[in-house]
Formats: sequence, structure tokens, C-alpha cells
Amino acid sequence: MTFNEDSQLKGGKVTRRGRGAAIGGGAVGVGAIVVFLVAQFTGVDISQFVGGGGTTQIQQQGETVDAASECRTGRDANLKVECRMEGAAESLDGYWTSEAGKLGISYTSPGFVLFTGSTDTGCGQASAATGPFYCPPDRAIYLDTAFYDDLQSKYGSSGGPLAQMYVVAHEWGHHIQQLQGAFASTDRSGTGASSGSVRVELQADCYAGAWVGDAANTKDANGETFFEPITRSEINDALSAASAVGDDSIQQKSSGRVDPDSFTHGSSEQRQNWFMRGYQRGATSCDTFSVPGSSL
Repeated sequence: MTFNEDSQLKGGKVTRRGRGAAIGGGAVGVGAIVVFLVAQFTGVDISQFVGGGGTTQIQQQGETVDAASECRTGRDANLKVECRMEGAAESLDGYWTSEAGKLGISYTSPGFVLFTGSTDTGCGQASAATGPFYCPPDRAIYLDTAFYDDLQSKYGSSGGPLAQMYVVAHEWGHHIQQLQGAFASTDRSGTGASSGSVRVELQADCYAGAWVGDAANTKDANGETFFEPITRSEINDALSAASAVGDDSIQQKSSGRVDPDSFTHGSSEQRQNWFMRGYQRGATSCDTFSVPGSSL
């Protein structure tokens, strides 16, 4: 997706942490060590392994760092990945502020933290290999933008700005699920093509598509639209990312075989289909929990 160059970024939605930065306030105590289950793009909820809740203030050398301090316009977002993340976050925040009520939830913004190399979180240690994820105890998204290189080189996505922003929108979808209570109410311990964990991930894909479908209408504080009209080529970029991180695609690349009984996120086809469902029908169409497994 291409940003409208005249759109204005107000900043404050994305923070940045340097290598080895720590969480202020000591949110992770002795014994609250978390083992990340995957080293791929996901939005895995691993709150069942940790205690506590609430929002953790992210600090670097004692102060919050605004990742968008040099990001002022849509032109900046078209040129720089950090500014693109800020622009996507502002658009997503605007979309969900108006959309959340239709889902019966009261909306609050997630934290969004960019880091380099590794960092501590309320869900344990994160690294570039962990991939982007949403941490429920922090109610925050964590992302090392080096992952976008892996998305192309390792997973086979065509890349492109919308492929990158799809990743963010998917994680934002997990925050919506946190607000809905879906994480607490869904059994994600099992695996398989119609498991609870797959349904959670497919709904986040659908929520991402719903945002993309409305993104050209989201506006900055001055009433300018954030994005230019979305093209089919840009939609294909997002679909290529959804396909690249399908369980079957990852399994085929890593082992040469596909085992649907071990799926935790959905096949490439499922992820693309639910993204397009959200894109075409909106967030209220994203109930992956009430449909039979054959319809996923």
C-alpha cells in the first residue's frame, strides 16, 4: 500500500528499543522464564506460560523512545520502514477505534515495540528468530524489522509494503482478540487443521484483511487519507505473505512433507481465504469459531 505523501503522522504509536534493552519495572521475575514455541512469523499467544497482566512500560535507558520522531508525513512512511510501521499503526488505531464497537468491545491501543537483535518482554526473551508476536501480558506487539528480509528470503513472500503491514495488522488482530476474551476462552493446546489455535490465527488474518479493506478511508488528524487507493498488485503482496507463513508452506520448505495434524496457524490457502473474507466483508464476518472445520 502506498501512503498519501501529504498525510501527516502524529507519532507516539511505535516505540523503539536498542539491543539488550530491558523492561522497566522488572515485570519478569525469577521463574517467569518463557520458552517461545516457534521461530516463524506468528502472533502466538503464550500467556498460559506466564503470570500477571496489564501493560508494561517499555523503556530504553530510562525513557520511552518514539520510533517516529523523524517520521512526519506519508512520504516518510513510503521511504522508511520505521515510519511505515508508525503510519500503519496510526491507521490501524483509527480503524479499530471506530470498528471495535461493532464487535461489542471497548477498544484500547496496543503497545508496539520495534527492537534490534533481542529484547526482554513480559512473555520472555524475544529475538529476531522469534519473529513478530503479540504478548498478552504486555498487551504489546514486538517486531524486529529484520524479519521482513526473512519473509522474502526464507519464507518466499514477494515482499512489498503491504506484505509488511499485513504482519502488523495480523498482530493487531491478536490484540483485538485479547480485548474480546478469545485468548482466555479458546483452548489452544491442541493442533490440527481445525484446532482452536488455528481458528485464533485465521481470525487474526481476517481482521488484518478487514483493516486493509477500509485502510484507504482511514484519515489523519487533518482529515487527509493515510493511503492512496489500494491496487490488486498490493493485495497480491499481502496474499503472498499470508501464503508464505502457512503451516503447509513452512513444513514443505523445512522438511519436505506436510502434516495437517500438526497445524497451529492454518494452511496457506486458509490464511489467504480468511484474509480475503475480512477484506471483502469486514471484521464482523471474522467468526472462525462457529464454523465447522470443513469450512475453515
